[in-house]
Amino acid sequence: MRMAIIGVGSLGTILGAYIAKAGHKIDLIDADKEHVAALNKNGARVVGKADFCVPVTAITPEQMDGVYDLVFFLTKQTHNQAAFRQLKPHVGPNSIIVTMQNGLPEPALVKEFGKERVMGSPVGWGATFKEPGVSELTSDPASMTFGLGWTDGAITPRLDEVKTILEAMCPTAVETNLMGFRWNKVMINATFSGMSTVIAVTFGDVLDDEKALLCVKYIGNECIKTAQAAGIKMEAPQNIDVEKMLSFATIEQRDALTPLYRQLYEPARMLRASMLQDIEKGRKCEIGAINGVVCEMGDEYGVDTPMNDQVVDIVRRLEEGTLTLGNHAGLIKIPHAM
Repeated sequence: MRMAIIGVGSLGTILGAYIAKAGHKIDLIDADKEHVAALNKNGARVVGKADFCVPVTAITPEQMDGVYDLVFFLTKQTHNQAAFRQLKPHVGPNSIIVTMQNGLPEPALVKEFGKERVMGSPVGWGATFKEPGVSELTSDPASMTFGLGWTDGAITPRLDEVKTILEAMCPTAVETNLMGFRWNKVMINATFSGMSTVIAVTFGDVLDDEKALLCVKYIGNECIKTAQAAGIKMEAPQNIDVEKMLSFATIEQRDALTPLYRQLYEPARMLRASMLQDIEKGRKCEIGAINGVVCEMGDEYGVDTPMNDQVVDIVRRLEEGTLTLGNHAGLIKIPHAM
């Protein structure tokens, strides 16, 4: 099987390292020539919660050749159109593309490559890009997971083939409600990635900041209400009933969520949002594909999303440079009545 990872940032570097370590041949494809050169020279180095280095084959998109049977798609959604053009000549009738991007990426790939070629895989672990060739695993390996499914929930032999590859890294659950799991990941990213970018800190620092954690509760509640309005049943690993556990209708219910949020997200304490990392590097981030999706679908289904709206506004201003990175939780207005 000819395999590739397209978009070899922090997640792609670590996934590629684990797959190569398991003895599989896979091309790591990225537009960053310095990163590609470091991977080829020194191997893919994983630090943090794991520590190993493995030789890999890395190329730039222009060096792609022939058809790939399996592609793990990890490009930022801000670069989708360029990546689609580069990948299309290397996709055959039996190729599978597994999108591991943030947000709700499947519709765009289905439109471009066809429903029969696209699987989705929400990523249940975090990483930080350290330097060319080196990424930090910020999640405990014992708690890492992948989800994996077709957009229509079908169970097929191809699904099992991909599952076997991913389990070179961590347990992989086959999902028949992929969009439900996607929405759970959207909520995780909208809450903690959104707020950690707003206040320029790690997820753990969000947990420790009283105002930021209060904002997180409202962001999560808006995500849940929007999914419900769209007819999506949110799901999470270990059969956690996210809707029941994290939604609230009164101030008392909101305040009672503090210990639960601490319990659920403590394992991700070290994670730094990729959105924050992008802004630090002067790049556009995926705020539109994360909190922005909640706002858009809220508009579509008649759900007010004022907290997500405010997070999008602040992060856009950080992108534009009209705000500098720092703790901007003070700019956010909290509702005083439910």
